[in-house]
Amino acid sequence: MKQVNLLEDPVNKLFARYLLPSISATMVTSIYILADTLMIGRGVGAIGIAALNILLPLFSLFFATGMLFGAGGGILLSVSKGKMNDLAANQYYTSAFLMAVVMSAVYTVLGQVFFTPVTRFLGSNETMAPYVEEYGRILISGAPAFLFSSFYQVFVRNDKAPKIAMTAVVSGGVFNIILDYILIFSMKMGMAGAAAATVTGSALTLVILLTHLVSKENTLRFVAGAQIGQAAEVVKNGISSFLLDMCNGVVTFLFNRQILSIAGELGVVVYGIISNSSYIASSVNNGISQAVQPILATNFGAGKKERLTKVRQLAERTALISGAVFAVTGLLVPALVTEAFVKPDPEILAMAVPAVRIYFLSFAAMGMNVLYTTWFQSVMKPAAALKICLLRGIVLNSFLVFLFPAFMGITGVWAVMPVTEALTLVVCRIMLKKQDS
Repeated sequence: MKQVNLLEDPVNKLFARYLLPSISATMVTSIYILADTLMIGRGVGAIGIAALNILLPLFSLFFATGMLFGAGGGILLSVSKGKMNDLAANQYYTSAFLMAVVMSAVYTVLGQVFFTPVTRFLGSNETMAPYVEEYGRILISGAPAFLFSSFYQVFVRNDKAPKIAMTAVVSGGVFNIILDYILIFSMKMGMAGAAAATVTGSALTLVILLTHLVSKENTLRFVAGAQIGQAAEVVKNGISSFLLDMCNGVVTFLFNRQILSIAGELGVVVYGIISNSSYIASSVNNGISQAVQPILATNFGAGKKERLTKVRQLAERTALISGAVFAVTGLLVPALVTEAFVKPDPEILAMAVPAVRIYFLSFAAMGMNVLYTTWFQSVMKPAAALKICLLRGIVLNSFLVFLFPAFMGITGVWAVMPVTEALTLVVCRIMLKKQDS
């Protein structure tokens, strides 16, 4: 098999080679959450979806931490290889791995010890508490599997093995869905069954990813001499990826608290449907961005500016098409989106249809914002990438989610994301124009 040459192969062929595997790999979060939501909605009921939605920020935290060290280290690995410095590349890999091990242990231990106060802070109430407890305890036990599956997706892809990453995620996702059905419907295990299926599926994904480490094509090596300064570089360069994945968690937390106060548990059910759809759109957009990340970082390291521009333009067009498809779907078939998750009664449907139509408009700009975050990361401008993530993931959301409902009620909550993504895109284009000039 011909070895991939990120510095010489035509950029359109490289992009096509990485696109499907990358999208499949980044679908890992949404596959697990989507499968759980669909099965819980049918097998447990609407209150189960509300409980799962309360726990979504924890999913985001585990996967985002994997991306913090995976993307931060993976980009530096690719840049180092572009400079033909294999020792530095593996020092970054070693540093990133050690930090991932530490954080896995921290999340598992502290998550169990402080489970009740954490879930109450996230919005759990007396009605949801039994469901949250049943699912959440198992979820936290699986933190290492979630974190390292995210971590190794990036490193395996940066080590020129995108198909292994795709195989790992598809296998884990399919197994999760099958096990979900068996444990929830056949064995009547409810929320605990859904959680067990999710953890097991993620563990399978990780095992398949780890097979790359014993393959002939593997160049990832643990080496001595990794320094604190390199660990700091990994965190500095990966923080925007962390925030990018945490955006969904932060948004979910803020929205849950506001929606509970305005529309109660019914509103949280509707938002659970929307947020799960958002995870799918985010995964596709992240996949487009991650498809170009190794190509961008390696060519940046080699100083090939023309190839950088061509890759970015290919990704921009793909992100625009993807965003349009998601936005149009929400506008045309909002009831179908709702019915995919639950058997809605008239009250749920009355709230969900306008909510889906408004919220899905945000997907039109989301893909471009995600892409530009990865672009600035890959050309070693982490401060610019961090600015984008903070703007769309924390600053604008935190302000608008309290401002809009004061004037528009629950409709104002659904309008927050379209406005946030549109304003962020304007800022991104201004930053990009300044960089190109």
